[in-house]
Amino acid sequence: MYIHVKKDILNRDKSAQLFEEAKKLFPGGVNSPVRAFKSVYGPPLFIKKGRGAYIIDEDDNKFLDFCCSWGPLILGHANEKVTSRICSTVVEGTSFGTPTALGNTIGRLILDNNKYIDKLRFVSSGTEAVMSALRLARGYSGKSKIVKFEGCYHGHVDSLLVKAGSGLATFGVSTSAGIPESFINETIVLPLNDLVLLEEAFKANDDIACVIIEPIPANNGLLLQDRNYLVWLRKLCDDYNILLIFDEVISGFRVGYEGAAGYYSIQPDIITYGKIIGGGMPVGAYGASHEIMSHVSPDGNVYQAGTLSANPVAMAAGIATLEQLIEEDFYDNLEAKTLQFVNKIQAHCEAKSYKLQIQSIGSIFWFNFSEHRVMTPDQISSDGIEHFKNLHRYLLDSGIYMGPSGYEVGFVSAAHTPEQLSEAADVIIKGLDLIF
Repeated sequence: MYIHVKKDILNRDKSAQLFEEAKKLFPGGVNSPVRAFKSVYGPPLFIKKGRGAYIIDEDDNKFLDFCCSWGPLILGHANEKVTSRICSTVVEGTSFGTPTALGNTIGRLILDNNKYIDKLRFVSSGTEAVMSALRLARGYSGKSKIVKFEGCYHGHVDSLLVKAGSGLATFGVSTSAGIPESFINETIVLPLNDLVLLEEAFKANDDIACVIIEPIPANNGLLLQDRNYLVWLRKLCDDYNILLIFDEVISGFRVGYEGAAGYYSIQPDIITYGKIIGGGMPVGAYGASHEIMSHVSPDGNVYQAGTLSANPVAMAAGIATLEQLIEEDFYDNLEAKTLQFVNKIQAHCEAKSYKLQIQSIGSIFWFNFSEHRVMTPDQISSDGIEHFKNLHRYLLDSGIYMGPSGYEVGFVSAAHTPEQLSEAADVIIKGLDLIF
C-alpha cells in the first residue's frame, strides 16, 4: 500500500510562471515531451545554470543532478576544459559549412581508440545518426525491411517509432501519429530476449536489411540483456546475411571508450553515437567498416548531408571531452563509485525486504521496483512507476534531481564525489522508507 508523500516544500514559483508562459509558445510548454513532468508532480523545473554535479533552477533551488542532460554530461556541468575549449573556438566563428582541422582531430581521437569502426560521419543528433545508419544499411544491402525490438528507442525516426522507448511509454502509447502505414510495414517489431522469434522472422522475410538494437537498452528502463543473447544475435545476422546496427547514442563512450561493442566484445556492422561525443553540444555520428562507409556520398550513392555537421564548436567540445575520457582508469573509477552508491541503497532495500532492485551498468542505473530482474518492457511494474512518482517528489524537495519519469535511467558523472553520492544515497533511502 502506498504512502502518498506530501512534502511540497520546494518553491517553484518562477518555474511555474515560466511554464505558463511556455505553454503559449510551445506544444505542451516544452521542446521535448518528457520535460513536461506529466508523469511526476508539479510544474517542470526551469534550470538556469549548472556546475559540477549540481544544477540550479530559476527559483535558486540547488539539486544534485543524476540526469546529466540525459546522459552526455559524463564530466558534469560546465567542465572547465570543455567550456574553455568552446569559448576559444566560438570567438573564431560558430559555423562555416566547410571541413575544419578540429573535425580531423576528433575523428582521429575516436578512430585511433576504437577498433570497432574504420570510418565515421558526424551529424547533429542521435536521431539523425540512426536515420542515416538505416539508409546506409538499406543502400548497402539492397534490402528494405528493418527489425527492431520492443522497448528500444532510436530517436524520432518514422519507421522506428513503433513500440519505442520512455517518452512514448510515459504517455501510454506505442507509436506516433503522422507515420504512414507503409513506413510501419517496413518495420518488424520483436520482443527483446527471444532468439526463437528472431530466427522465425529471418526465415519468413528475405528482404531484411538490418537489425537495430540498443545493446544496452536504456530508454525504457535499463533492460540489460545477457551477453550470450547479443552474441547469438550477431551470429544469426551473419547466418542470414543481415546487417547488425548497435544504437549506442546512450551507451557509446558512457560504459567505456568503445561503448557497448567494446564492453561485450561484439562487432556490429554499423554503430550510431551521440550525446557524449559533443560534450553537451548537439552532435551525433555513425561509423562502420571501410567497405560499408564507402557507400556514403560522395564516395558512394547513399546520400546524407548536414550544414551543421562537424561544426567547430561541437567538435571542440567533443575533443575536450574525449581527451579526458581516454585517461587511464577513467571508466574504472566512474564505475566503482557508481557501484558504491548503488550498493548502499540496495543493501538497505534488501535489509528491509523492499521490492526494489537497482539495475546498473557502468555509470548508468535504474530503479526497478520489482523483486526480479527486468529484461523486457512488459515486465515493468505500473505500480513501480507510481512508486517512482512519489520518490521523485521527495527527492526534488530534498535537493536531488532525477529524470522526470520512472522509465528513465540515472547517470553518475565524474563530477560526483564519493561524499556527495553517499549523502545522496542516504536521502534516497529516507525517501524509500517513506514510500514502502
